[in-house]
Amino acid sequence: MAESMEDYKEELEASFRRINEGDIISGTVIGVSEEEVTLDLKYYAQGIIRVEDLSNDPNFQVMEEVHPGDVIEATVVKTDDGEGNIQLSKKEANDILAWEKLRTCMEDETELSVKVAGIVPSGVVAYVEGIRGFIPASQLALSYVEATEEWLGKEVKVRVITVDESKKKLVLSAKVILKERQQEEHNRKIARMVPGSVMEGVVESLMPYGAFVDLGEGISGLVHISQISQRRIGKPSEVLSVGQQVKVKVLNTNDNKVSLSMKALEEEMVDVDKPEEVEEYVSHESASTNLGDLLSKIKL
Repeated sequence: MAESMEDYKEELEASFRRINEGDIISGTVIGVSEEEVTLDLKYYAQGIIRVEDLSNDPNFQVMEEVHPGDVIEATVVKTDDGEGNIQLSKKEANDILAWEKLRTCMEDETELSVKVAGIVPSGVVAYVEGIRGFIPASQLALSYVEATEEWLGKEVKVRVITVDESKKKLVLSAKVILKERQQEEHNRKIARMVPGSVMEGVVESLMPYGAFVDLGEGISGLVHISQISQRRIGKPSEVLSVGQQVKVKVLNTNDNKVSLSMKALEEEMVDVDKPEEVEEYVSHESASTNLGDLLSKIKL
């Protein structure tokens, strides 16, 4: 089969391509060692990135974090390192590209996995795209973390919440993800509640418009003032107090909000206690009791 120009397309493009110092180029990892990473640049020369030019993360482990097949963007430092290779720096490219990637991560609410690399006052440090990020102690978990040193080396799922390239400021949060998952679990629990079912709970707060009842498992429901009692009341505190145990009926769980009623249970009790109506006996016999009728029934 005759060879065509198409067979040599990549070689031809490589022969005409010009790579200059300062260019940001992309290459595929074809070799990894403790000292350097080798890239295929689709060029007549290979790219070399020394380990010290890979990341700003002091805990960066090249053998664990870089693998053959990975695509890396890097800045051209020298077009010839003296051995016919192109010397590259991922750190330099990061200074230009990483902040844009981080902005995209923030806009897309991307979930990232990072390792806590250091402890600082009021929080911890982790690296994303080679950029040093700060996770405040208030954003590490659902509640404020006092003992941040216990988090050193831990993997944490985070989102980017602040990106400011001019101030080199990157702030991350694990709390936003944890809160979302907590809310999802909360909604699942509510979805399993059946309207019409009767539950026990504790009055946790009183408002002018009703009472909130703690049903357990982190779920609260509202008994609207119109659903507290059969009799008309001016405010919930007339019949309820905080800490009081109550029985309630689930009316609905629309929009993941639980609506309850005490009045519905009162009405059911009234129906149960109401005596059955005695059917009136109606005789179809004549009420006449004249002497002739009485005598006719006497057998002699």
